[in-house]
Amino acid sequence: MRWIWQDKNWANFEYDPSKLLIYELEFERNIGKIWGVIQHIEAEGLENLKVEILSQEAVSTSNIEGEILNRESVQSSIRKHLGLKSDFRQVPPNAAGVAEMMVDLYVNHDKPLEHEMLFEWHKMLMNGRRDIETIGSYRTHEEPMQIVSGNLSVPRVFYEAPPSGQVKTEMDTFLNWYQENLTNNQKVSTLIFAGITHLYFEIIHPFEDGNGRIGRALVDKAISQRMGKPALTSFAKVIDSQKKAYYQAIQSCNHQLNIDAYLTYFAELTLQAQDYTIRMVSFLIFKTKFFNQYKDLLNERQEKVILRIFEAGIEGFKGGLSASNYKTISGASNATVTRDLQELVNMQALTKTGTLKSTRYWLNQ
Repeated sequence: MRWIWQDKNWANFEYDPSKLLIYELEFERNIGKIWGVIQHIEAEGLENLKVEILSQEAVSTSNIEGEILNRESVQSSIRKHLGLKSDFRQVPPNAAGVAEMMVDLYVNHDKPLEHEMLFEWHKMLMNGRRDIETIGSYRTHEEPMQIVSGNLSVPRVFYEAPPSGQVKTEMDTFLNWYQENLTNNQKVSTLIFAGITHLYFEIIHPFEDGNGRIGRALVDKAISQRMGKPALTSFAKVIDSQKKAYYQAIQSCNHQLNIDAYLTYFAELTLQAQDYTIRMVSFLIFKTKFFNQYKDLLNERQEKVILRIFEAGIEGFKGGLSASNYKTISGASNATVTRDLQELVNMQALTKTGTLKSTRYWLNQ
């Protein structure tokens, strides 16, 4: 079986740019929409937006790899690295590492992509790991770098990357390609540039571990450098909800240089990520307006519950807020819960649906 990197024309990817034109136009419109809305956010709101998106991406990109992180720990670490007020909680090494990488990606979005930057990201991600032979450098092990599934006795090899001895040369070529195409918008559009950047890196799979997380960070890096400002995409968040399709799209390129299908999938994925970011920005603006309108009217219990609803994000409480949810969060008695919820409905902070045990409450947007 011939892998894509064994093709004599590797890495001259084949694709039809005209198939991506409609996606490019929507992509550019969304960029304008995102930054147009962000400009109307006050300083504190902008800080919260950065923390929210960076922590969301850190948690999601780790979750894709099967590593479950505590969101509050990640947020605390991100706030610390951004120089913002944090609760100084003890943060596990893996959460601290991915948080540090996300902040570095944001703060140094305009810095050139070089070996040393990738090495630093790898050190951050491997923070606290003792099972990795090579940290902060490309892999050196002699055995094949394979992506496998199934049990140990009958493994299925989905992909085999270039041998470790070729990695440095491959990465030199990759970084040269990146720099040559970074400013050439006429030759390679931003969506295609970001899509190939991600795929190219994943095919080389240069590190012993962490390739997926670094590869997804490179999407944000590529778009940010093209834009000249942090992209603030929700790329990993969207992938986390469709991991199977994501891996299938990459695997479709294992044996062929034509990447039209992959680029179409990548473009659709990126537009979904932009849409999620737009919704998140709108949600945070709504949160600010909500508390400006109701903060002085809420008692301590009500404020605590409302804050908890907002912490659930734009997806909110699944199925809405129930009286039992309110009681658990606030610690109030049944009578107090009933009175508090009715007050929130009367002041139009919440809307009410259903009756009796099916009664649910929702933020009045």
